[in-house]
Amino acid sequence: MSAPRQSSVDRVVDPIAVAGLADLLGATDLDLRAGAPLPPLWHWIALARWAAPETLGPDGHPRLGTGIMPKVALPRRMFGGGSVTFHAPIPLGDNVTVTSRAAEPREREGRTGPLILVDVTVEVHDRTGELLLEEVQNIVYTSARTESSTVEPASEPLADNLIGSAETAADETRRNLRTDPVRLARFSALTANSHRIHLDWPYATRAEGYPGLVVHGPLMAVALAEAARRDGVAPPRTLRHRGLAPLFCGEPAQLVSRQGTFEVVSPGPEPRVHARLELDPTPKAERRE
Repeated sequence: MSAPRQSSVDRVVDPIAVAGLADLLGATDLDLRAGAPLPPLWHWIALARWAAPETLGPDGHPRLGTGIMPKVALPRRMFGGGSVTFHAPIPLGDNVTVTSRAAEPREREGRTGPLILVDVTVEVHDRTGELLLEEVQNIVYTSARTESSTVEPASEPLADNLIGSAETAADETRRNLRTDPVRLARFSALTANSHRIHLDWPYATRAEGYPGLVVHGPLMAVALAEAARRDGVAPPRTLRHRGLAPLFCGEPAQLVSRQGTFEVVSPGPEPRVHARLELDPTPKAERRE
């Protein structure tokens, strides 16, 4: 068994990208001054950088076997979920070092066929070497789909906010999650993600067999973390997120907060859960503002 691949790069915690996400989410109350702490999961945006064009494959992702990712036999890549532990705030505008390691592939049998799983471990250190964040991302590879397309992309962007206003009843809070091609394209740009299933409708439907553009797993996770922040939940020590079923652009969906668990749900007589976020609180003695 070969050793895991690894990379280490220096990054600036990008204030322009962070401001772009705040605008996309309508997070108008955030402190965006230099040194302000990033909200949970916003490092995906603040530390993102584009891959070199010559490394990209036909799906818009870096080709299998390039960078730290191993070459695997299945073609379709998905972001399955992961976990993040926050040791200290990541200050906006600071210099940090990001170290990434890809584990050896693991083969599994899923409900729809074979899967290959690759865990990517990410650590973020500040300029003194202090560990600020450690993360495990679960990357899933599957075989090609054969379904035909059924959903045309919307012709105009939505006028409403991506995250709707809160409606609270009993022990839960609901917010509408509204997606359109423009919002998906903006999130792709903010995360330096050129995966064509999120922005190229003919490719997503004809080449990969999806019924429409696929809403990013990280977009759902970030929206759920933002819902938690708006609910007044303190920044967590540990966060776990998981993709459970694809959500397609323009489909009705809600962010549902319930007893410390946050889900993206398709409403209706038989609700379908697309993504889930769970938070472990930080003890008061360990919190650093």
